[in-house]
Amino acid sequence: MNRAEFIERAEELRANFQKVPLRLLVCYSTPCISSGAPPVKEALEEALQGQGDQVEIAITATGCMGPCSRGPLVTVQRPGHPDAVYEKVTPEQARQIVECHLAGAEPSQDSRVPAELSFFTKQKRIVLENSGRIDPENIEDYIAAGGYGALVRALHEMTPETVCEAVTASGLRGRGGGGYPTGLKWQLVRKSPGERKFVVANGDEGDPGAYMDRTLMESDPHRILEGMALAGYATGAEQGYIYVRGEYPVAADRLRKAIRDAERMGLLGGRVLESSFSFRIDIRIGAGAFVCGEETALMASIMGRRGQPVPRPPYPAQKGLWGAPTLLNNVETFGNIAPIVRDGAEAFAAVGTEKSRGTKIFALCGEVENSGLIEVPMGTPLREIVFDIGGGLPGGGSFKAAQTGGPSGGCIPAAHLDTPVDYESLQALGSIMGSGGLIVMSEKTCMVDVAKFFMEFCLDESCGKCVPCRAGTVQLYRLLRRICDGSATERDLANLEQLCSLVRDGSLCGLGMTAPNPVLNTLHYFRDEYLAHIRERKCPAGVCRMTEVPFAQMSDELLRRISAGRHNGEAF
Repeated sequence: MNRAEFIERAEELRANFQKVPLRLLVCYSTPCISSGAPPVKEALEEALQGQGDQVEIAITATGCMGPCSRGPLVTVQRPGHPDAVYEKVTPEQARQIVECHLAGAEPSQDSRVPAELSFFTKQKRIVLENSGRIDPENIEDYIAAGGYGALVRALHEMTPETVCEAVTASGLRGRGGGGYPTGLKWQLVRKSPGERKFVVANGDEGDPGAYMDRTLMESDPHRILEGMALAGYATGAEQGYIYVRGEYPVAADRLRKAIRDAERMGLLGGRVLESSFSFRIDIRIGAGAFVCGEETALMASIMGRRGQPVPRPPYPAQKGLWGAPTLLNNVETFGNIAPIVRDGAEAFAAVGTEKSRGTKIFALCGEVENSGLIEVPMGTPLREIVFDIGGGLPGGGSFKAAQTGGPSGGCIPAAHLDTPVDYESLQALGSIMGSGGLIVMSEKTCMVDVAKFFMEFCLDESCGKCVPCRAGTVQLYRLLRRICDGSATERDLANLEQLCSLVRDGSLCGLGMTAPNPVLNTLHYFRDEYLAHIRERKCPAGVCRMTEVPFAQMSDELLRRISAGRHNGEAF
């Protein structure tokens, strides 16, 4: 297929897509599948079987629609009418939805999501513009929505240099957590000498409570492929890899099908769209090691080696996969590329803040009324995310903190609810953007217990290569556990702070360097809770279970052990 044939085919698909008078969209992302979407889809199909050819109706299994806690979700689309979204749909309700809409009536309003719900109206979708609206397993749906148009434009109207310049001018920063300027990274790879180069998409998201990358891979796989192909053209690479977490089978299956379909249509593979550009993409499945989110460990895993980090420099842009220059970006970063090339860098840069351009996808979860996947402009106040989009805490609960950045981040207290959510503002509060997990906590949450949870996660996920991380995270966890069970002293608190500095400054990679962040952050904002556990042997939130014997009644032997750094047979 050449350029003219693609444009003609895209116009035909777009026209056919718009002709359908009634479209029933069923959310088929992992959350809705697990809550009962397959029986709902079957019920819709059964309800239509008796209608014959009287009306043309399309039933489409889509990607994520957003409010995951309200699934299964069904959206009804009719030309000239606003979308009607139904929540917690049962098979019986699905049949009623079909019958009512065919009759031109409205189903019961009990299951309909209000059109003015701020969860939808307060968002701005750029990366997720197709999510929940097209079939992720149908390449024709993606093309009908404008897909691969950016690749066509780049191959025939732009040079590799101008593509890199557009990404640079957009101000896009890496969405994997570090926030490194994407255009600068692309330029480094493009200018690096080498006969072969690689493009890698990091889909190994492992933060607790985070599922942005999984959802994007499930909901719009061709957008990632198009972004990677544009990156390959811009940097001179002919081979790409998508590193998918092993726990994401739906995402991996949809990506495999997307790659096959794109190759069949000449949009990937040799001589893309009959141009001189060739680009192939393969999938590599990770074993679920959190450390493989670090770029050097990820590349080692792709090459069949043990997933452990190595010191830098050299950086991947200079020496990556098999010693060749390698461009490595998060899948959400690649999801931003097609809109930049299609609509122009200026349009993208007009969204967000001066230093944090564009939008950011967040997995909003925890103690919040409307949990799910959201996309908002950079700089959106945290209060707006939690209370307008999220609907506040269930039952009118009191907000205590929001945790961002996963095990590498920190907790933002209520006093900073009006903080704009961007890279610089979060860093100033002792947290980070991370990949996009955002966990809302109420007054029922113990912040010491939160720090302990993330430290336990880090010690489990440490690759063990360097001593500060391998041993330091274990000792930090033991100290936090003592504080939670009421057997710690103020000396333990001092040791905790000192050890945090040692682990942060002495670890080899980002996992160890940032593992103390939740501890240091909660110590800064919630130190009174730590002191209440130690001095009063009391958990203010009522979460931690204290030891049976009060500190004042401990035996001399136990006190000697504690002061010597030994308790319950554990050495410090």
